[in-house]
Amino acid sequence: MADAKPKSTRDALGDALLDAAQSKPNLVVIGADTSESLQTMRFGKAYPARFFNVGIAEQNMVGVAAGLALYGKTAVCGTYAVFLERAIDQIRNTVAYCDLDVKIIGAHAGLVTGPDGGSHQTIEDIAIMRAIPNMRVVAPCDYASAKALIAEAVSTRGPFYIRVVRPASPAVYPGGSSFRVGRAEVIRDGSDIALAANGVMVPEALKAADSLASRGISARVIDCHTIKPLDGATLLKAASETGGIVTAEDHNRFGGLGSAVAEIVAARGGGTVGIVADDDRFGESGDGTEVMAAHGLSAEAIVGEAARILGRKKR
Repeated sequence: MADAKPKSTRDALGDALLDAAQSKPNLVVIGADTSESLQTMRFGKAYPARFFNVGIAEQNMVGVAAGLALYGKTAVCGTYAVFLERAIDQIRNTVAYCDLDVKIIGAHAGLVTGPDGGSHQTIEDIAIMRAIPNMRVVAPCDYASAKALIAEAVSTRGPFYIRVVRPASPAVYPGGSSFRVGRAEVIRDGSDIALAANGVMVPEALKAADSLASRGISARVIDCHTIKPLDGATLLKAASETGGIVTAEDHNRFGGLGSAVAEIVAARGGGTVGIVADDDRFGESGDGTEVMAAHGLSAEAIVGEAARILGRKKR
């Protein structure tokens, strides 16, 4: 893992938008009274004529973004991921159905949100968004990958859903690393088992790989930052070359990365897939790391699932 002071993926959002602003004069940002928390207010202060705060009105926010996109703007809009669910109608029928150039930011997602509790810990957003046609879905793991992937999204026409989180994330990649939407990153090679993760679970997958290595098990670690379109080639290669794939995500086990990987492996290659995810339970208030561990989202859980798959392979 790269040595750097941890920053959050929401910090990357603020920096990426400021970097893109000068070269992309048609870029506009729309908020729903959470722009300070999302770091998008920094764009608003630098470019007030290109920033719009519609208040606590998420449906209106998406509608305004769609209207601006229809007039040639690249519109970025966002709020807490759980509040975006109030605007699924507008996201589906206006943004995605019309294939508009709108980038939707779902912030403070997952159990890692911690103290905000189950009402704010979105565990179903990726499942909802990946089921919508025309929507690309991205969940970066650290500051460097988030900044690069947000920059690419802003430069790529069409709808995106990008998930960012509040806590600082351990640096997995050095600054300036290259990423592409739809291309998974093989962070570590391995031949016995593959660990495919995204978001805050990528560092946990790396910890799990270290633990497995101490047991003589070689684990390939794959950062699946793009859930849609999924990098099927990299995953199918991993499925054929190792004993199986364990997916890890801060999301419900239904409809997220695990489901996406299982779908493609079952349909095209065959192989064993194990899923480490929230077991269809709402979250609870507490320290984010402790809440995740209580819901089975940890390096230890990944190790256990890998051992289960490898044990079944030996029988």
